[in-house]
Amino acid sequence: MTKFDNLSLERRGSFLYIIINRPSKLNALNHHTVEEIREAIQVVYDENSIKGAILTGAGEKAFVAGADISEFTELSEVSSRKFAENGQEVFSMIENCPKPVIAAINGFALGGGCELAMACHLRVAVRSAQFAQPEVNLGIIPGYGGTQRLTQLIGKGKALELMMTADRISADEARQLGLVNHVVESHDELLSKAEELLSKIVLKAPIAIEMVINCVNAVYNKEEDGFQTEANSFSICCKSDDFKEGVKAFLEKRPARFQGK
Repeated sequence: MTKFDNLSLERRGSFLYIIINRPSKLNALNHHTVEEIREAIQVVYDENSIKGAILTGAGEKAFVAGADISEFTELSEVSSRKFAENGQEVFSMIENCPKPVIAAINGFALGGGCELAMACHLRVAVRSAQFAQPEVNLGIIPGYGGTQRLTQLIGKGKALELMMTADRISADEARQLGLVNHVVESHDELLSKAEELLSKIVLKAPIAIEMVINCVNAVYNKEEDGFQTEANSFSICCKSDDFKEGVKAFLEKRPARFQGK
């Protein structure tokens, strides 16, 4: 497996842990780290033995405390557009990954860190975690998809409030708003909960899981008819061996043994 500078990758059975590993910088995202995330997510796409991934940060202070602001001094009007588009592309890879990716949020998820968490399919947070999109404090806006995904997850009014005030919210408030799926008390529980969710998901038919992800993402694609995507995806599932196995297992009152075919 590829050696990374700012990430640690760990295989635990069929799960891949992707750990942002810049604790001295509170795991802040610089360009190099974003490109390494791209490579790591590509591994999830490419390796059949990997059934899902857990994305987290090193240490106990931060998931990702934002972008590496030191790189912002070099941004021009032209380069900043490319900067944003590149980050959006990488985060869209996560969002569209056919295998489940769960964010285990172990501390600050601010700016680009909150955007990274929102690109994952599910989010589990330790109770001490904090969330914010504070970009207006720097005279900019979220650029890695935050304006879109935060609005999708928590609604227009509250998303506007958080992005315009730059207020931080707790993990509990994030869960109440729908930004976080589950909140746990300790860092030890955090990874256990993420693994529990992933373990439950990977027992299901892989093709069906992929189609669920595609269909839910189609809700927010203005160029796509989500209902037609659903019908097409339903048809794809019905021609699979997993569909035959699922129906047979149900009728025989036994657990299904899905093969992803």
